[in-house]
Amino acid sequence: MTQPDWSQIQSFAAVAEHGSLSAAARAQNSSQPTLSRHIAQLEATLGTRLFDRSSGGMVLTDEGTDLLAHATTMADAASRFGTDRDGHGKEIAGTVRLTASHVVASFILPPILCELHATYPGIEIEVIASDTTENLLRREADIALRMYRPTQPDVIAKHIADLPLGAYAAPSYIKKHGAPETLDDLMHHSIIGYDRSPLIIDGFAQRGFTVTRDFFAFRSDDQVLCWHMVVAGYGIGFGQRRVGDADPRVVRVSKDMDVGSMPLWLTAHPDLRRIPRVRRVYDWLARVLPT
Repeated sequence: MTQPDWSQIQSFAAVAEHGSLSAAARAQNSSQPTLSRHIAQLEATLGTRLFDRSSGGMVLTDEGTDLLAHATTMADAASRFGTDRDGHGKEIAGTVRLTASHVVASFILPPILCELHATYPGIEIEVIASDTTENLLRREADIALRMYRPTQPDVIAKHIADLPLGAYAAPSYIKKHGAPETLDDLMHHSIIGYDRSPLIIDGFAQRGFTVTRDFFAFRSDDQVLCWHMVVAGYGIGFGQRRVGDADPRVVRVSKDMDVGSMPLWLTAHPDLRRIPRVRRVYDWLARVLPT
């Protein structure tokens, strides 16, 4: 029996993970025709259909689901092989792939990474600005910074800080509408919030206020866009004090108003911690981010 080609299995796993040829092609830096050809070849080799094609995307068949479990094991084993090989090098040089939320990547990491680069010029940094969860075990990223405790098994996760939040507005907004002093006052203002994410709604609920997404005068799950709307004077929004207090275009509307904090977790694959360049970046972030 002809054995499946490894590239075909990789393409199959990518389409299974992302749910469509187009999304998998973007993630793999490949093309839809290539992925489609690989899957057709794999189905021909195995003599079975792996996906049901529909207008909504690619849905695994029962046979495809069974194969995905084996493909995942193979991908993890290949990742560990690459990790072991990389770990032999002692030079502090090479690429480290880091993933962080859009806000952290855009507003917090740049000066930190500039200092890191000046200290270790041989380390090249790649940043994935994303609010989704990259798979560390398959080396989609080497290190992850997240605002929640990682749920992936077999990774090192370190809670390095609790980032205090504040409510912010542009001076132009405050001039027109005044500044709220309490959370009760805040209920009568134009609030900038998220569309599908429940984070702000949950924050209000924890403080005894029931709101729905319709409460927000502007909604978007793009947190950087939400911040730009605050700066533009559309309404009051929430952000990390580390970001907001450093932005001269906005003011914190009430320094006595408690709007909570967000945990910051630093995560890496345990094998990657012993690769010198990754370990150096991990330790650097663990030291600098809490300050």
